[in-house]
Amino acid sequence: MATDPTEQLVRLFAEESRVRAFAAVALGAGSADEVARAAGLSPKETAVALRRLREQGVVTAAGDGELGVAYDLFKGYAREAAQRESRSGGAGSPDSGDERTDVILRNFVRDGRRLVRLPAQWTRKKLVLGYIAERSFEPGVEYPERIVNEKLRAWCEDSDDIDHVTLRRYLVDLHHLRRSEGIYRRPAAETEAADSA
Repeated sequence: MATDPTEQLVRLFAEESRVRAFAAVALGAGSADEVARAAGLSPKETAVALRRLREQGVVTAAGDGELGVAYDLFKGYAREAAQRESRSGGAGSPDSGDERTDVILRNFVRDGRRLVRLPAQWTRKKLVLGYIAERSFEPGVEYPERIVNEKLRAWCEDSDDIDHVTLRRYLVDLHHLRRSEGIYRRPAAETEAADSA
């Protein structure tokens, strides 16, 4: 069996009878007979599926034989995955190649796609806004205001101190976005560099 928990679970649940048996237990089936009825499996299929699920620790049996889901195991896997992501920078974490920049971005951006808050310090604020512009808008592509608002609203979902309108204003003021007659466009990188100099 694989040592990576994710791979273990994928292999475990690659078999339909195991998925059905697990679902029955998760929905409250407490005995093999109840699992067989709820999952639509034969007694033999149920016994084999439950044996594998118990061997892998995802289904447990209490002292009275009552079956249950090992929720603590899944919570442990989730904690381990979060720790691995934080050590490696995370799947959605900013990775600019500059450690200082990445630390700043991780403090203000969650999962690489959600703004927690804008930094108070102006240089950090510009860095975070530049990151948002790069992740949200392709250079030279024209975006109607409705689309700009949708994209920026997604960034603001986890933030109580900023809204998409304020974010849009900052991006325009810093020339990360150009606005003309309700159409927004992110300038090419060399134009941005010249404007910020």
